[in-house]
Parts: sequence; C-alpha cells; structure tokens
Amino acid sequence: MNIVLAASEAFPFCKTGGLADVVGALTQDFSRARGAKVILFLPHYRNITNSSSLKRVPGSFYVPIGQKLEQARISYLKWGNALVFFIGSHKYFDRPDLYASKKGDYADNDERFIFYSRAVLEACKFIGFRPDIIHANDWQAGLIPAYLQTVYKTDAFFTRTRSVFTIHNIAYQGYFPKESFEKAGFFWVDFTPEKFEYWGGISFLKTGIVFADKVNTVSPSYARELLNGQNSFGLEGVLRNKGNDFSGIINGIDGEVWDPQSDTLIPMGYDDESLQGKQKCKVSLQKELGLEENLNIPLVGVVSRLAYQKGIDLIADIIPHFAGKVQFVIEGKGEARAEEILKNIAATYPNKVAFRPVHDEVLAHKIYASSDIFLMPSRFEPCGLSQMIAMRYGSLPIVSRVGGLRDSVVPYGQGSAEPTGFFINTLDSGGLAETLEKALQVYSKQQEWRQIMTNAMLKNFSWENSSKQYLKLFADLVKRGPKW
Repeated sequence: MNIVLAASEAFPFCKTGGLADVVGALTQDFSRARGAKVILFLPHYRNITNSSSLKRVPGSFYVPIGQKLEQARISYLKWGNALVFFIGSHKYFDRPDLYASKKGDYADNDERFIFYSRAVLEACKFIGFRPDIIHANDWQAGLIPAYLQTVYKTDAFFTRTRSVFTIHNIAYQGYFPKESFEKAGFFWVDFTPEKFEYWGGISFLKTGIVFADKVNTVSPSYARELLNGQNSFGLEGVLRNKGNDFSGIINGIDGEVWDPQSDTLIPMGYDDESLQGKQKCKVSLQKELGLEENLNIPLVGVVSRLAYQKGIDLIADIIPHFAGKVQFVIEGKGEARAEEILKNIAATYPNKVAFRPVHDEVLAHKIYASSDIFLMPSRFEPCGLSQMIAMRYGSLPIVSRVGGLRDSVVPYGQGSAEPTGFFINTLDSGGLAETLEKALQVYSKQQEWRQIMTNAMLKNFSWENSSKQYLKLFADLVKRGPKW
C-alpha cells in the first residue's frame, strides 16, 4: 500500500502543537507496516530542522493559484523507512513562523495552503509515486480530498487514490471569503451548501469532511461529542451526513520520545519501580526556576497552549488560593491576556509560581518529569497528549470529563480498580479547586499515591493499536477499487 501523509507540521521537523506529534508518530508507525511505502509531505518552512540533510529534487513544477502560476520546488530526506518531502516556495513558506506573525494570522494563509494542497498532488506526479491513500490532516490539508473528487477526478494517475481526512481540532476551520474558492480553482457549480459553500465563503475543514472518503477524529468520545453538537462549531450536520464513514481513533504517544527511563532531556532517568530520579528532577527544576527547593511541596505542572479552550483562566483563578501549599510551573504561549495575567501572578508569588511564555521542548520534558500533579481543565479536548505524557512520567492528571481526556484517564474514587488521575466534576474555578484539594489529600497518603502513580506509568499509550485502526481503515478503502 502506498500511503501519503499531508499535514502542515510534523515533529521533529516543525511543530506548534500536538498535530505535529501525531503526524510524526503516525508516519513512523505506518512506515513499519509490512508492505507499506510511506511519504510525508510538509511545507518547507524557513526554520525546518534537519535541513542540512535535505537533498534537492532536480527541476520544479507550477501550481495554479487563481490566474497565476506559482513555482514549487521539492527536497527530501529519508526518515527511518519513510521519505519526507518538503514543498518549497520562498513566497509562501520563507517566514519566521508557520501560520502567523505577532500581528495575527498571515493574510494569505488561504493561498499558502491552496498552494500546499495542490502541490502535494502535483508532487506525487512529479516524483512518480501513485498513492493508494492520501491521509490529510486538519484544515491546512483539507482541500486535498476535494481536489481528488473534482479537478483531478478524471486524472488517470489518481484512479485508485482514496482519501482519509483527520480532524484534530474542529475549532480551527480555515474559513476564508468567497474569493478564496476562486483562487483554489474549483468549479462554481459546486459552490453549494452541500459541497463547498459555508456561510458565504469556504471552510477548508468542512471541505475536507465533505469530500474525503473517510473522516475520523482523534478519540471516540470527541467523535460522539461532535455528532451531538457539543463544541462542534456548527459542523455536526456535515459530520452526521458522513454516516459510518466518520469515526474516532484515539491518539497515542511516542514511547521512545516520552520515556522517563531513557529521556536524555531530564537530569536523571527513572521508572515505576524506582522514583529517585523523579525526585532529582523535581529539585533540579525548582532550582532552575527559582522555586523553593523542597521535595515535600507538591509541584503542579502545566504545559499548554494559553487559550480559553484549555481552561487557563480557571488555573489562574485558583493559584492564589493554593500558592501557600503547592508550587506551580506553567509553560506555554498563546493569548496575550492570559500571558499577562500569568506573568503578574508569577511576580506576586515568586517562590511558588514559575511561568515561562515559551514553546520549549526541553522544559516541557522537565516539567512532566518533575511535577507531581498535572492540570488540564480543558473546556473541550479532541484527544490531548499531555495527560498521556504526564501519566507516563508519574505526574497524575487532573482533567475535565471531555473528549480524549475521558477516554485516557481512569478517575480516582469512582469505583475504578486502577485509577490513574482525577476528573473535575464541575468545570469552573470552584470545581477545579475542589478536585485539586482532593488530589492533595490523596497525595498526603504516600502508599496510595504511589500505587496510583504506578497505575499511570504502566498504562499503555503506544501508537500500535491506533495505527492498526488507521491501517485497517486504509485497507478497507483500497478494497473499494478504482474510482472509475
């Protein structure tokens, strides 16, 4: 089976969030499957890591954007059993950041990802790779399934190509005005509510849902929530129309990257049988961030995008109440107002609260390894990887009962034989404070806390089961045969 993955980011090459971790892990897992040939297509951003290893493919090709033709170049590298191709355009991708400047989203994000989506298909032809499956991820790649069903419908090169579209977060829909539809080169006869049209414009995410052969999202509970209209942002009807072609497959985490025993980014490794290394990590981080060096003080960690969705405001609300008995370490960037509030709180409690407004992979590893408790009071959460990573490192998560958090955390005190964390019953400041108080009471019982830590650390969040579900979904599509 020839598989193409299309996404706007993938770890370790370019990353702003969990999408990159998922795409990177799936690429490697798919490439290890028997008989699978896997190619990942990424935009060639300015700050791509491993760029010194890239090999240039001779020549170039052109991609139509409205009435213009834009030149595309491609480079590649071998990554394990997979090939990673980078689609180059100085005009669209040679910028400091992936999607936005400090002033906001790039004004031409529509053109950038129209170019990327169509370039993926043209690049397949350019290198002679006939995909059985194109797995497109999130709105940035949402036009690819539509191109296959319209502009490229009668292209013999893609006769056997089927598409799968994965929604990582339905809140980000890639909505653009009607003019973007024309730039994309689709046919006006298809500009209808049943197909492309969406509130007078075009949503790249809705487009992916409508035209893909199969659609999935990143956890079974999130899939059910979306169908029920819970945080579906108006797309529940579109998803219901997919019927059995819409499902939920929970994400996993890379067990080699996130392994407290072999992690080279933390001061000392440890496992579920010996936690001496975790204690070393805790004291080391306390010293590094200017907190009181004390193993007996519970350390509460947060690694998150700073957004309303993530419940950062709830965390900020409860910190003053708990600053006398716990320490908080928070890493993340996002909404300016949230950053300002957290900076002020950290300045008010300098020995109890450390806030770093960064996306720092090394610091994230240290927080997971050092913290005793991990907060994720998300208002909605398609899957969430942080709670899985935290459990892997023995940091017990406090989470809301939504999406992938519900699917991955076994709650304490609700008849669960092997609890791994705590559920927030009422998602507001009071409910979060109440749950943290409960967790601290259990924390004071060392033997019980240690058992819950062991449960969490031994939980299997590998990609093996999830990738099998994806590959089965791909295989079922391939069995359908050619499109015409």
